[in-house]
Amino acid sequence: MCNAYCILFGAINLKAEEVKRKRIIEIGSYNINGGLRPLIESYKPSEYIGVDIKKGPGVDIICRAEDILEKFGKESFDVVISTELLEHVRDWKKVVKNIKSICKESGIILVTTRSYGCHYHGHPFDFWRYELDDMRNIFSDCSMERIEKDPGIGVMIKVRKQKEFNITNLSNYKLYSILHNKRVSNIEPAHKLKIDQNKLQNCRSNILNLVNVL
Repeated sequence: MCNAYCILFGAINLKAEEVKRKRIIEIGSYNINGGLRPLIESYKPSEYIGVDIKKGPGVDIICRAEDILEKFGKESFDVVISTELLEHVRDWKKVVKNIKSICKESGIILVTTRSYGCHYHGHPFDFWRYELDDMRNIFSDCSMERIEKDPGIGVMIKVRKQKEFNITNLSNYKLYSILHNKRVSNIEPAHKLKIDQNKLQNCRSNILNLVNVL
């Protein structure tokens, strides 16, 4: 999944020599409104694998982002691409760790995601918003080659995994949650969330009133 800005970002910042005869993986590859795959495949990589949570256009293997390390193993890819995915995964810390882990030393990671102000868009979920400083902190263990604001209310980065890589500890890092409307370190699974019964009752009343009006 992608937008025009992230396609342009990839076209400008991913060079043919960085892709040719290299192994590429795209995480969250379901093609809804275009993507980087046609461009990257024109650079003739040795392999291009698209993974997502369901079968569809651009998807070669069905796999959760949380499971890619177990599926593919450490340092399996020269280029790791994740466009418009990170806001949709509840356990973003595990997914980021997986992205870094499956990337080879000196390999490239290209990420685009949404920032504060972007509307809720569940595909099928929507949890997080990332700012420029968040991405600098999250990928502080990599060499930042390019970071930009997306005019469509997002952030885009290209980083290179360093040799003698030491992964940043993000266990206590707080990120803005669109669900909680504040920065939190994690979001509990749905079955563990505490529901405010008064708010739930008000919600039910509003729905019933709307139904009656219709």
